Amino acid sequence: MNAPGTPTDAAVPMVRVRGLTKRYGTVPVLNGIDLDVLRGEVTCVIGPSGSGKSTLLRCLNHLERIDAGTVEIDGRLIGHRRRNGKLHELKESAIARRRADIGMVFQSFHLFPHLTVLENLVEAPTAVRKLSRQDAERTAGDLLERVGLAGRQDAYPRHLSGGQQQRIAIARALAMEPKLMLFDEPTSALDPELVGEVLDVMRDLAASGMTMVVVTHEMAFARQAADTVVLLDSGEVVESGPPEQVLVDPREARTREFLARVLEHTPAGREAR
Repeated sequence: MNAPGTPTDAAVPMVRVRGLTKRYGTVPVLNGIDLDVLRGEVTCVIGPSGSGKSTLLRCLNHLERIDAGTVEIDGRLIGHRRRNGKLHELKESAIARRRADIGMVFQSFHLFPHLTVLENLVEAPTAVRKLSRQDAERTAGDLLERVGLAGRQDAYPRHLSGGQQQRIAIARALAMEPKLMLFDEPTSALDPELVGEVLDVMRDLAASGMTMVVVTHEMAFARQAADTVVLLDSGEVVESGPPEQVLVDPREARTREFLARVLEHTPAGREAR
């Protein structure tokens, strides 16, 4: 029983970012980002190339070390611990343990080319989560069915299309039973005819209640699947809100300028309007 005034787990955002700052040398990439993502919600991050979108994702799971601010996932700091009011960098082993709760899907598929689909899916759960081989294979079979690739467990990545490889990459991330999924423009490397099959898997995942942060240029997906859309530009949050506000009736001139350029040049964008 929680004491009066004590927040429940549901009241704590799955992602809580405060004052996030990242520089490469003297070049600022993220300038004091604040961001909350509630449990079970989908946040889509949009913005021009070079705005810091991918860097933001990589900071969320501490693939990039931050220069200032804090990142909390499920109420716990990522990459740091507090001691005597100060933040101290964790050892890599401790960072890896906390990162295990975060799945990430990249632009490139990053599958192990020398391993079969099944081996790609069971390696991390058995090595990191210490699942039995039998349980890991059972989970892998369920996930392959979920992403529409049942029966392909013995195939090697080179025998699969780009869309199939990306769906396997999603299944591999899900095999770790993450609390949070990060997607870094997962369709940008795909031929246009393969984009839909990946987005369908992501829509199903969103509908199932998975907490997701998605960097995307697919405006139709953002409008259909997102609870919140965030426009990032020059390392700062320009506008944030529900998709019907940010994508249809934006408040900021910079948002209107970005959308006008995107929506006029992409079929997905025109569909989103």
